[in-house]
Amino acid sequence: MKITVIGTGLIGSQLATRLEGLGHDVTTASLSSGVDLLTGAGLDAALAGAHTVVNVTNSPTFDEQSVAFFRTTVGNLLDAGVRAGVQHQVVLSIVGVDQVPELDYYRAKVLQEELLRGGPTPYSIVRATQFFEFMEPTMGWTSDDSAVRLPATPIQPVASADVVAALADVATAAPLGGILDVAGPDRFTLDELGRLTLAARGDGRPVVTDDRAGLFAAVRGDVLTPGPGARLAPTHYRDWLNAALAG
Repeated sequence: MKITVIGTGLIGSQLATRLEGLGHDVTTASLSSGVDLLTGAGLDAALAGAHTVVNVTNSPTFDEQSVAFFRTTVGNLLDAGVRAGVQHQVVLSIVGVDQVPELDYYRAKVLQEELLRGGPTPYSIVRATQFFEFMEPTMGWTSDDSAVRLPATPIQPVASADVVAALADVATAAPLGGILDVAGPDRFTLDELGRLTLAARGDGRPVVTDDRAGLFAAVRGDVLTPGPGARLAPTHYRDWLNAALAG
């Protein structure tokens, strides 16, 4: 199968490698390869002959400008897909994204999903929980030399490699015409996960529970955790963290 992966960051680069390992003909597309989703430049060439497109791009900002970014880029990608005869459009989104309207970026991702659902091509939406790899920057937003401040937001984080495995399965199957949630096997509160991470690193700073701290302060309840029917990934955060620290 010929598959075009749009985006070459943490997920896109792993996904391209995995799909190639499964024997698929993979094209990667990003600004560095001359493909600009905002203008449409290079899209026709990147999608030529593709059966499936997997969109794992991200907005360059997390503010209200992300709404315009997704409105434009999804439109350009769907139009180019029609011209190329693409049979399946896949997008990576976020578990609970439609439950946090206070966050500009989450509202933008909801728009991305809506445009895909209303588009002309059969589709699949894969919603993932927070990646293990994002725990460090999440703590960095609200930390200083003396403490780390985090809210007690319930999360069920997942390894990026497990998200890639789910995306590869979805991309090479029939379109879902709906949403698949993907999450890790263990549930934590964000402050609890911060304490676990700092202890493993030998960082003696305390984690102060502060429900006004950081991006996740806007989240209410357990909306970022998966519901029934989610695909639960096999990798546990403690195992992943120990391996990362050992490497």
